Amino acid sequence: MCLGIPSELVGDVEEHTDLAMVDVSGVRRRINMGLLADDHLKPGDWVLVHVGFALSKISESEAKAVMDMLHGLGQAYTDEIDALKESDIS
Repeated sequence: MCLGIPSELVGDVEEHTDLAMVDVSGVRRRINMGLLADDHLKPGDWVLVHVGFALSKISESEAKAVMDMLHGLGQAYTDEIDALKESDIS
């Protein structure tokens, strides 16, 4: 099963690189925003992220609904976030 993870944009999109910093459940990661180049995203906006790419802009209420669903899936998601926090990938 492939899931998109709601992430809040916490940094501007870097000029000419399509990269931006997002917060994924308290973990900050740089992701590719190229697919959403026409959406004029800014810090505080929410996006749905899958394998390092922002797939779509979502509302804060949509982000909350997805996070509630993911937390409902059980321990596997918690383990995934713990592994992400321990990784050295930026």
